Amino acid sequence: MQPSPLRLSDSELDAVFAAARPLAPHLRDEFLQAVADALAGLRELGPGATYRVIRDQQRRFFDPPDFVGPGVRRGGHGL
Repeated sequence: MQPSPLRLSDSELDAVFAAARPLAPHLRDEFLQAVADALAGLRELGPGATYRVIRDQQRRFFDPPDFVGPGVRRGGHGL
């Protein structure tokens, strides 16, 4: 028996894809699958639940860039 497809609104689907954009390209498929798996495990879907799943999964997959390189001092006002 195949699982039933997720039914997301256009705005929920847009939010999922928008959350995937800042991720490294090689992690996007895994992120989308993790979101789908997490949503499939919920008893009730809705905008709040969808956005919480997106938030939690994006935290797992997002690796923020390091804008502080060698020779750049942290803190202060750049002086």
